Amino acid sequence: MIVRLTVDGLEHAADVDPATSLTTLLRDELGVIAVKNACEQGECGSCTVWLDNELVCACLVPAIQADGASVRTAASLAGGSLDPVQEAFLDAGAVQCGYCMPGFVVTVADLLERDPHPSEHALREALSGNICRCTGYRKILAAARLAERRLA
Repeated sequence: MIVRLTVDGLEHAADVDPATSLTTLLRDELGVIAVKNACEQGECGSCTVWLDNELVCACLVPAIQADGASVRTAASLAGGSLDPVQEAFLDAGAVQCGYCMPGFVVTVADLLERDPHPSEHALREALSGNICRCTGYRKILAAARLAERRLA
C-alpha cells in the first residue's frame, strides 16, 4: 500500500506492508533517525512523535494510519539551531547515551506548549511514558524545568 505523509515538513511516499509500524516506516524506509526503536510495545517512549499534532508512540501506530498525515519528530524543533528544549537537555547534562532523548524532548516540548508552567505532578505524569536507563531522571526533570524557564 502506498502511504503519503509529511515528515518534519518534507513530503514522502512509500510502499509499505499493512503490518508495518510507523516507526519502521520512518526509520527503515525514510531514514528518519530522530525516532528510536527500543521496545516496540509502546512502553519506553523512544519512538514518540507528533502525528497530526497528537503525541503517539510510533511503534504502536500502523504506518497506513499515517497516510495523509503530518508527522513531526524531535528534529522538527531545530530550525538551523537547537530549540530551547534541546539546549536545556544538553545544558542540564540530561543526555547520556541519547537513545531515549528524542522521546523525552518531544514530550517536554509538547507539555510546555500546552502548559507553560506545569506542576511537578503534571511534569512527572507527562514523562511517565518515557524510560531512560542512564540518567536517573533527575537531570531530565532539571532539563524540563530549565526549558520551562527559557521559554517563559
